[in-house]
Amino acid sequence: MDNFSPGQYDRFESYRRHALPKQAVRKVIQQTLGYQVSQPVAQIIAGFSKVFVGEIVEQAREIQMRRGETGPLSPDHLREAYRAYQQETGRVGAARPLRAKKLFVR
Repeated sequence: MDNFSPGQYDRFESYRRHALPKQAVRKVIQQTLGYQVSQPVAQIIAGFSKVFVGEIVEQAREIQMRRGETGPLSPDHLREAYRAYQQETGRVGAARPLRAKKLFVR
């Protein structure tokens, strides 16, 4: 944290303060899978989701900086970050990507 720029430090502090609501996560899981999950499972999924969102936002910030743009992130930055994340890690989400819902669709 000592090597963070002031902007990075502010984003990190904001990241630490916020959490995904567990009840909302449980509701999304229940709607997606069709069955109830326990509170600890919802908490774990919320944690992984928070890390995923953090990685996408950080990647989008890097894309924005590479392009020489400033200000808030645009949907285009997020789409490009998600595309780059997919290339780095392979499949994201469903085991069958052809049937999976697409994120950040125009």
